[in-house]
Parts: sequence; C-alpha cells; structure tokens
Amino acid sequence: MNVLIHAFVGLHIIGIAALLGGFMTQMKAMGKGEARMVPAMLHGALTMLVTGVALVGLNQADDNTVNTVKIGVKLALLIVILGLVYVKRDDEKVPAAAFGTVGALTTANVFVAVLWT
Repeated sequence: MNVLIHAFVGLHIIGIAALLGGFMTQMKAMGKGEARMVPAMLHGALTMLVTGVALVGLNQADDNTVNTVKIGVKLALLIVILGLVYVKRDDEKVPAAAFGTVGALTTANVFVAVLWT
C-alpha cells in the first residue's frame, strides 16, 4: 500500500507542476494583458483533484490519520482554481486579476501542503 500511496503522491506533484508550469509560461503575457489558460493548467488541476481524492482514500484505507481540515482547505483552493481555469479556458485573453488569482491560489495550495503539519 505504501508504494501505491507514493505513486499517487508523485502523480499529484506532476499535476501541480503542470498547473504551475502552465501559469509560469504565461506570466510574461499576463504583463501585456494577453495571458490565456493553457490546456496544461486544466489537466494539471484535474490531475490534482483525482489524485488528491485517491490519496485521501488510500491513506484512510491504510489506517493513516488524515487531517480533514487541511484537506478541506486544499480542496476549497483547488475548486476555485479549477473553476477559474475551466470557465476561462477558451478565452483568448484572460484578465490579469483572474490569471494572477490562479497563480496565487496554486502557490498557496503548495504552501498549505508543505507547511501545514
């Protein structure tokens, strides 16, 4: 079970890398007002959602304690991120505020995961 949990953690990290990487590639365009939500951002957010739910289930099945408040905060952040990315995915130009919010919430999600013990 431990190997399976670690495999899903790896997939979860790949998802956040796709989301944050997609954001980083558009930062220069955001300064010009021409940023757009790239497909990698949507796929990364969906990967994070699926693997996060799987990780909670696997950890509970393995009788590990799960900090439900932390998971709830991370899920709430991810739902807002996913909503913004999904709604704005077809727009040619995304407002800098919406695009910046995705980047800020993604970064906050990383810090919640790492610093909240």
